[in-house]
Amino acid sequence: MSNDASIGITTRKSLQADCQNCFGLCCTALNIVASSDFAIHKPAGKPCPNLQEDYRCRIHHELRDTGFKGCTVFDCLGAGQHVSQMTFQGQDWRQSREHAEKMFQVFPIMEQLYEMIAYVAEALSYKVDKSLYKQLLAQLEQLQQLIACDADALLALDIVTIRMPVNALLLQTSEYIRLQKKPSKKLNQRGADWMGKNLKGKDLRATDLRGSYLIAANLQNADLREVDFIGADLRDANLCGADLSTSMFLTQMQINAAQGDHATKLPSYIKRPAHWQ
Repeated sequence: MSNDASIGITTRKSLQADCQNCFGLCCTALNIVASSDFAIHKPAGKPCPNLQEDYRCRIHHELRDTGFKGCTVFDCLGAGQHVSQMTFQGQDWRQSREHAEKMFQVFPIMEQLYEMIAYVAEALSYKVDKSLYKQLLAQLEQLQQLIACDADALLALDIVTIRMPVNALLLQTSEYIRLQKKPSKKLNQRGADWMGKNLKGKDLRATDLRGSYLIAANLQNADLREVDFIGADLRDANLCGADLSTSMFLTQMQINAAQGDHATKLPSYIKRPAHWQ
């Protein structure tokens, strides 16, 4: 089997939210706690008061100015439209309460499956050994089969068990790629507390920053290529001028939560946030 990176690249780039084909699930199904990111408290299953009948947001262009910064950060990768149009075949959740409750329960499960697909697809885009590539491809195919399940089957899934082999493969991929870039220096900063830390201009290439706390950290002009960012908290981190062009397992939500500018280099599948300078 040839190591065809195009499968991973194409799949990863295809994972984009299409709000026009979603029944406002992120505005309804999820629990929101009043905080600096959200101006209100909203329990899961209750529509946001700003959600209109056509499923558009009444304050979409004013979200950050009206206390709903968290809404501009969220990204479902396409899970919302899949649940709306595929799992429930275009049926509006307003049709019945029973139908609505099941859809709201399925959405966060689909979210997690889509997140795993995104990570595995990205891993397939790298040049790894054939054995690892074959395992990643099989894992991607399994996840794609799962998202095609009906609502009841999705609700019966054990997400924790599904995540275990995915996480193991992603760890292998991370090690493989990072050690190729810096074979003489294995940088493990997993779970590091770097909140507010000044890392301006630092060469952090190939560092393992899984699960690290980078809230309000100064990463301006830092070299972040091949850095593993799975689970890292980048809220309000300064990424102006930073090079994340080949950062690993970076998500749109992480970037949306950070600060950057026109000089910030991003992976091809990440969009530059509208609120950046």
